Amino acid sequence: MPQYSKQSFRLRVGEKADRDPFSKREAGKYDNPIASREFILEKLEEAGTPLQLKDLFMLLDLNDAEQYEALRRRLIAMSRDGQLVSNRKGAYGLPSHMDLKPGQVIGKKDGYGFFEPDDGSDDFYLSAKEMASLFDGDRVMARVAGIDSRGRKEGSVVEILERRYEEVVGRYYEESGFGIVVPDSKKIVHELIIPDKNRSGATEGQFVVARIIEYPSKRRKALAEVSEVLGDVATPGIEISIALRSFEIPHLWPAAAKKETRTLGQEVSKEDAIGRFDLRDLQFVTIDGEDAKDFDDAVYAERALNGGWTLFVAIADVSHYVKPGSALDAEAGSRGTSVYFPGHVVPMLPEKLSNGLCSLKPQTDRLAVVAEMRVSSDGKLEAYKFYEAVIYSYARLTYTQVAAMLQTAETAPELKLREKLRKRHERLVEPLDTLYELFKSLRQCRERDGSMDFESTETRMVFGKEKKIREIVPVVRNDAHRLIEESMLCANVAAADLLENANLPALYRIHEGPNRNKVDSLRDFLSEMGLDLGGGNNPLTGDYQKVLQQIAGRPDRHLLQTQLIRSMAQAVYSPDNCGHFGLNFSRYTHFTSPIRRYPDLLVHRAIRFLIHNSTSLSLQAHPGQKALSKPNIYPYELSDLSLLGQQCSRAERRADAASYSVADWLKCEYMQDRVGDEFNGTIVSVASFGLFIELSDYHVEGLVHITELSNDYYRFDPVRHLLRAERSGLNYQLGDSVTVRIVRVDLEEKKIDLQMIGSNRARVTKGHLRRASKAGGATTEPKKGQVKKGVTKKRKSSNNESGAKHTQPKKSARKKSGKPEKTAKKRISRDQTATRGSVERQVNLNKQGKSSGGNGLSKKTRTRKSR
Repeated sequence: MPQYSKQSFRLRVGEKADRDPFSKREAGKYDNPIASREFILEKLEEAGTPLQLKDLFMLLDLNDAEQYEALRRRLIAMSRDGQLVSNRKGAYGLPSHMDLKPGQVIGKKDGYGFFEPDDGSDDFYLSAKEMASLFDGDRVMARVAGIDSRGRKEGSVVEILERRYEEVVGRYYEESGFGIVVPDSKKIVHELIIPDKNRSGATEGQFVVARIIEYPSKRRKALAEVSEVLGDVATPGIEISIALRSFEIPHLWPAAAKKETRTLGQEVSKEDAIGRFDLRDLQFVTIDGEDAKDFDDAVYAERALNGGWTLFVAIADVSHYVKPGSALDAEAGSRGTSVYFPGHVVPMLPEKLSNGLCSLKPQTDRLAVVAEMRVSSDGKLEAYKFYEAVIYSYARLTYTQVAAMLQTAETAPELKLREKLRKRHERLVEPLDTLYELFKSLRQCRERDGSMDFESTETRMVFGKEKKIREIVPVVRNDAHRLIEESMLCANVAAADLLENANLPALYRIHEGPNRNKVDSLRDFLSEMGLDLGGGNNPLTGDYQKVLQQIAGRPDRHLLQTQLIRSMAQAVYSPDNCGHFGLNFSRYTHFTSPIRRYPDLLVHRAIRFLIHNSTSLSLQAHPGQKALSKPNIYPYELSDLSLLGQQCSRAERRADAASYSVADWLKCEYMQDRVGDEFNGTIVSVASFGLFIELSDYHVEGLVHITELSNDYYRFDPVRHLLRAERSGLNYQLGDSVTVRIVRVDLEEKKIDLQMIGSNRARVTKGHLRRASKAGGATTEPKKGQVKKGVTKKRKSSNNESGAKHTQPKKSARKKSGKPEKTAKKRISRDQTATRGSVERQVNLNKQGKSSGGNGLSKKTRTRKSR
């Protein structure tokens, strides 16, 4: 790698800078242009040494104060983006010449972290000392400082390019003369100091948003001010308020977006309908869940004269109302997707559009982009065409209603309901029956082609008063769900085929095949379960589907499905089409949900551009349609779409993480009053430190820590997913049925601790665990001479969140962080009053004489999200 020369750089008097090859581009963007970024990098490469601002100013032949300021700002921006590095003397140089790399900090809950270089090279380990001034997500410039005791590259951060957080969500606690905010995110280990004048009325234990005033250094903590008080654990909806801010979900509409929304009408105007095909005589219907409010899609089918079917999928034409470059478009792109919390939605579009003008409501004219598809009698997509239309939905049906109308009735009440619904919707019976025939053919075709079809168990939370869960019920998928699913898959495949054949850069929904290591691990596991995954080193989708067929009747099929899913990559959005492994499609995109997904809106814009500007047989232009140029409808190049794909993929993961976080909070809140109760459950995951159990009928997970198991020495088998007791030979394996007791619920951590019924618990010293760890396992057997502390006959009364006694680790952890013991006691007192109903629950348990273990009740568990 070339290094900078120590020889100083000298400008020759009168020397002129070479011509900037990008000068025309810069002149088109700025009234007073300066050198392009590319030209600045070229000049620094030629110089061979870092240059001061004044030297670059002369070298680039700039000559006035305005250009000097513009150059200064550009150099700062290039440094922030990692293109340049400024040294201690303020000179700018190339990172590649200084052994520096730009990248991102990945924080860990134990205080250390990692540096992830932008170039994709190996991560650097960052010690807790190095992390003292850093936050998770900060962009920095770093170099390798050495090798640590474990043989890892240890990094040193030279410059912080950009801070990840300006605000942090956390819980406020009072100290002597000041306050402290403990961040909600476990990746942020910095406590924020809040001067008394900056607490904005926050009181002990409340959740707040803290704005950072001074970032931490290796010598001092971060200083902040409370910018918003969210409430305490008793505040209705507090879990959503925390998630929105912790995961940075945009949820407030900018003034410009509100202004644009106000200019839109309430219904489709005559002018909007000009240049569109009129399909209002076709009996379109929407089929959605009972609580759905935004209706993206409507369907209709009819039998073809020469066999097969014609399927019409009409999708709300959001792109007609949300224009590229508008404030609404900018906000939709920022959100990326609607976020669905239990009982609450943060929409991608304002409600006037998502639930109003764009929603395909019944008995209402709506604008749509229609995919009209010809499907053969054996379920193959033979031809398609896309066009703009006006449609009219004849009914808003639910999955439950349609399933009752179409599926065979097995009981008298089912038959009565079927006849009642078919009579009520008499005009729709024929097209619905046709859709059902078509669905069966499409599904059979997909199965023949080897597409994977996972049958997951989803749940729905039913809320009572004050938005508290009354019950958690499974959502049973029926043929109506599958009918809509197959129709949407067909339309998405047609859209992807259209875009690829048009050679137009567009976003695809891609799903790459599994990597070699994950395939090997999966194959070892399946072998232990008496199953075989074919396909060698590169199994095909059909090989996975054969395994799914083998496990179809097994009681542990859902757990085995989970292992199959975990072996595969996540689906993402990208302009580089590599097909969809899971669905076994060579091309696939998302076209059917533009109200709630930004990639679908981009695909609509691409298709509408082609409708107005292409002569393909797969497109149908209306004679009266208006001109629609590319800059006005689809101003995207390949590089733009690559960035948009990454942005939309991140938004999707962010939305999922936020939804899981809220669901975990609500589940913990639901189980708080059940501390001490016993439940049947199933082992759904096995780790070296314990067993994750899903409680039957409640669909809630908790952890049985290894110290809660009977006294023995346990070895973890990662291939067979089991813990084996060395002495007794007892195995705990994935899929086993067990009986457990809830011993602790931590609402703030969103974790549930369980105890195996009949276990003989013992306190294990750190040294004992260390020796067990070195031996390759873990043990719950006490030291020789140590008194074994088993299950107590009577539970001691307590007022903490779970009703379980606080143990010393809570206090010692506080001492370790350098805070006074007085504060630790105050925190414990705070926890003891954090939960509603747990005290009364505990007293009742004492009266009943229910027994539980007395040790280790403050141990934490992990939820689905943390796994």
